[in-house]
Amino acid sequence: MILYPAIDLKDGKAVRLLRGDMDKATVFNDDPAAQAMEFVAAGCEWLHLVDLNGAFAGQPVNAQAVEQILSQTKTPAQLGGGIRDMATIEMWLSKGLARVILGTVAVENPDLVRQAAREFPGKVAVGIDARDGMVATKGWAETTDVNATDLARSFEDAGVAAIVYTDINRDGAMQGPNVEATAALGNAVSIPVIASGGVSSLKDLEALRDCGAPLNGAISGRALYDGALDLKEALATLKA
Repeated sequence: MILYPAIDLKDGKAVRLLRGDMDKATVFNDDPAAQAMEFVAAGCEWLHLVDLNGAFAGQPVNAQAVEQILSQTKTPAQLGGGIRDMATIEMWLSKGLARVILGTVAVENPDLVRQAAREFPGKVAVGIDARDGMVATKGWAETTDVNATDLARSFEDAGVAAIVYTDINRDGAMQGPNVEATAALGNAVSIPVIASGGVSSLKDLEALRDCGAPLNGAISGRALYDGALDLKEALATLKA
């Protein structure tokens, strides 16, 4: 299982939100690229980036911060937030991003996801952010009537590289991930699933690793910044 350290970008800074609330942001680093290099120095294999402003704006807002990260490290990075058309997908991949995460458009324009996955094999993931099992879009501001598992299954034949599944009620809350829902999703589809939201300890990572579903990895943010989770120790645990 891969551990993806998260760098959430708001106003050019690395922050963490509580349950997706932009008014409840804690700034952890004024220099996101420096933060990325800290994670790389600890041995991470991937970076997980989110353009929070972009998720609300529907277009890239923290592009400069993302480009600085991409220019300073060769570690593969995936990015979500504000990527809603083919031009933006092509732009980010041309700048060295390893994978784009498509969230809102997965609900509103699934054909775009399918087209992108065909044109860029292995470089397109679907972000499914759920509140009580239902998909939320537009920076989690709107909850739809689409079931998370149904949405995931609809992309079974699309060739997407992964599904990033976030339980919004757990995100940034340091209360542990929704292991049951994540495992259920992981067993419901053949697409690799990455768990996100609430990973706050080694026990959480071990619970996800041993949940009975073939999860690709887990994303952690606040716990790494707060020191509740030691990145080197976590990476070693997942490799053991």
